[in-house]
Amino acid sequence: MIPVTTFKGRKVAIFGLGGSGLATAEALAAGGAEVTGWDDNPDSVAKAAAAGIATADLRHVEWNAFAAFVLSPGVPLTHPKPHWTVDLAHQAGVDIIGDVELFVRERRAHAPDCPFIAITGTNGKSTTTALIAHILKASGRDTQLGGNIGTAVLTLDPPKAGRFYVVECSSYQIDLAPTLDPTAGILLNLTPDHLDRHGTMQHYADIKERLVAGSGTAVVGVDDSFSSLIADRVERAGTRVVRISRRHVLADGIYAEGSSLVRAQGGTSALFADLAGIETLRGGHNAQNAAAAVAACLAVGVDDQDVVNGLESFPGLKHRMQPIAKRDEIVFVNDSKATNADAAAPALSSYERIYWIAGGLPKEGGITSLTPFFPKIVKAYLIGEAAPAFAATLGEAVPYEISGTLEKAVAHAAADAAQDHQGPAAVMLSPACASFDQYKNFEMRGDAFVGHVAALEGVTMLI
Repeated sequence: MIPVTTFKGRKVAIFGLGGSGLATAEALAAGGAEVTGWDDNPDSVAKAAAAGIATADLRHVEWNAFAAFVLSPGVPLTHPKPHWTVDLAHQAGVDIIGDVELFVRERRAHAPDCPFIAITGTNGKSTTTALIAHILKASGRDTQLGGNIGTAVLTLDPPKAGRFYVVECSSYQIDLAPTLDPTAGILLNLTPDHLDRHGTMQHYADIKERLVAGSGTAVVGVDDSFSSLIADRVERAGTRVVRISRRHVLADGIYAEGSSLVRAQGGTSALFADLAGIETLRGGHNAQNAAAAVAACLAVGVDDQDVVNGLESFPGLKHRMQPIAKRDEIVFVNDSKATNADAAAPALSSYERIYWIAGGLPKEGGITSLTPFFPKIVKAYLIGEAAPAFAATLGEAVPYEISGTLEKAVAHAAADAAQDHQGPAAVMLSPACASFDQYKNFEMRGDAFVGHVAALEGVTMLI
């Protein structure tokens, strides 16, 4: 835990007492703050009270007494309309912040020089975050990994000299972190997302820009127009910018040419690393993620060879295009995190012959957008509620069966793949669906896939 000492002896209100909210309340209390917490969920309030956190309905408290109001990132700050607590905080002139803001204040107070890498973007955040943390750890550095990737940032070890922090930041968290100041900040890309919470694409982009604008080194993907303009603005403001691209040759920066990562500096360019053969970094999207990770690690002092070694040994992000087993020329891939069609596209684009396990609780739009990848699919194995609708979309274009359950789909796909003698192929779970019809979450679905694969004869597990 990181005790939040910067509010010692002062009163702080918190709304949202789920996992990260409760961790924030406990960190503030451990640092000597007087905390008052509340939540719309009575169970969360009861859990906080049982943990020793003072609770009170924030409709009926003296707001002028609070030094700050800490809001859970899942609670609306601006759109579609501010939460009622936000209105009360504004009326009282109380600063509204989040747990990432508390972290950056503690870092500045106790170890301002400890390296801090922050990562944001519409797509690829978690893979890039995990890759950076892996490179740092593999090079022998004391590395703390948290934020939006699933570990509340204030549950990490306290800042100290020589300790490296790698923090994934959602737009909601950036919006609540006005003094965010990473050593290296990454903006991977920007496409329309969360507009129900941010109102317009421009507002969404403005929030994301704050992360790199406050960075010592800004690493910016320039393959979309919003991010390219942000890179130019941030650079004009005096921040060092490293541009990355998976689509364009750059005069300065790091870009991908096929599986090669090329570093360009001062008018010259040279191969930095070759991603060919690294199963966990297949595909153009992962070339972009790797380029960003390379730029950030170099910015915080990791030497070239340690970065290359880290790329080559990256085990992958669990449940995201994760190679879990092999049998002869067949690789088994866990992409359970692909809970909609757009999320499934990167995995489908990264293999040439696919035995595709798909289905679950369908999302709006189904799999129509994946039609360009249908020629790669040798056969589809459909599960869950989406099976009939997916079958209708596949039609005559792709052979399929309605397997019903994941266990049957794995058995049938593995058996069919074993008869495939046309070269390397993948048995891939990339559902393009939510899991909730058969599993509590995508993690449980992915773990079930791993278990079913492990039970097959003759497979060599990679995890």
